[in-house]
Amino acid sequence: MSIKLEIIKNEDELYTRALEIFQNELAKGSNTFGLATGGTMVPLYEKMAASDIDFSKCNSFNLDEYVGLPASHPESYVSFMKTNLFSKKPFAHSELPNGEAADPVAEAAQYEEKLRNAQLDFQLLGIGENGHIGFNEPGTPFDAPTHVVELTQSTREANARFFNSIDEVPTKAITMGISSIARAKTVLLIAVGEKKRDALHALINGEATVEVPVTALKDHQDFIVLTDLDL
Repeated sequence: MSIKLEIIKNEDELYTRALEIFQNELAKGSNTFGLATGGTMVPLYEKMAASDIDFSKCNSFNLDEYVGLPASHPESYVSFMKTNLFSKKPFAHSELPNGEAADPVAEAAQYEEKLRNAQLDFQLLGIGENGHIGFNEPGTPFDAPTHVVELTQSTREANARFFNSIDEVPTKAITMGISSIARAKTVLLIAVGEKKRDALHALINGEATVEVPVTALKDHQDFIVLTDLDL
């Protein structure tokens, strides 16, 4: 299937369109949503909070969580989701990987099992400058399930702005695998800003390669890309 690319130059209009896509998913009966964190998602969650969208009968699964960061830490993804969405638009049930698990590898396997049992109707994604999705860095096999990943220096540097210093950025995370993401019936990718151009260009114009993880989705059955970039 071809990628459904929508180029919307006005950022506010782009996020309004993203909200509309969520509303359409709810209208057609989607119940289980994969969610993402990061600066790209903040404007979308703000729009959701201000809207009449209702997730109270839905379930959510987050893409990832840092290993070793307490859930109470302001930069944990538990905190991010509570602050930006769940406190305003709660779901019936929300799952995030437990970054404080004594055995992160076992936690990743258990999370994968939950995902397989739930079956995601819809997955929201951002994209890293190197084409990573979730924390699946270049070189990650396309058939990877949920797993523990060693974060690259570039990813830690990109996230350091949220911490006092890069030394505070965790070195590992639990992330949905590429195969876990690809099982979602519908995927929405939001890519905003010039820094995402190379990765997006590789997705739209390049071949599928593990060196650009997002290209695993090139042949997904229902893949929507919203961007403000001319490609």
